[in-house]
Amino acid sequence: MSDVTARLAELGIVLPSVSAPAGAYVPAIVSGNLVFTAGQLPFVGGLLGQTGKVGEVGDGPLTGSGAAGSVAQPVAGSIAGSAAVGDSGANAASDARSGDQTLVSPSDAKAMAQIAALNALAAVQSVIGSLDRVTQVVKVTGFVSSDPSFTGQPGVINGASEFLVDVFGSAGIHARSAVGVAVLPLDSPVEVELIVSFE
Repeated sequence: MSDVTARLAELGIVLPSVSAPAGAYVPAIVSGNLVFTAGQLPFVGGLLGQTGKVGEVGDGPLTGSGAAGSVAQPVAGSIAGSAAVGDSGANAASDARSGDQTLVSPSDAKAMAQIAALNALAAVQSVIGSLDRVTQVVKVTGFVSSDPSFTGQPGVINGASEFLVDVFGSAGIHARSAVGVAVLPLDSPVEVELIVSFE
């Protein structure tokens, strides 16, 4: 078992299969000693746990378990194994509406950023063979589908950043951009891409 695989196992995490591209691109590509990943969505078993824009849930009336736009499967908030961040009822209770827009809570979005980063690591491994070859996480770019009033994008993308440091230690410390956007593919709340160096 590789060092990084062992560390993931300590965290209770299994590296998933690489998500199939949704367009005319590849999940990751090597240039010199760098790997550039495509933007990764927080798929778990091919599904998004929630969809919609990220915002402070208290800003709109709760809609309960029938919140339009949310996917039936719960978010795996801790990506340890198949554990979810609470049960599906708790996740449904965290969905809210502001006008016609379903809102995803910042805490759920942070958990989804962690999942997206895990999917990005799977893409990295697919082109270099082993995550033990990673020498530095160079750059993280995180996109947050944001309600117009939401300004907490850095906190959401901390879900990816903290996870990478947990896995790689000092080699996981990186430069970063956390960007609020109007919408993401498949109405995903977050998307994460990585640049890593390797040997």
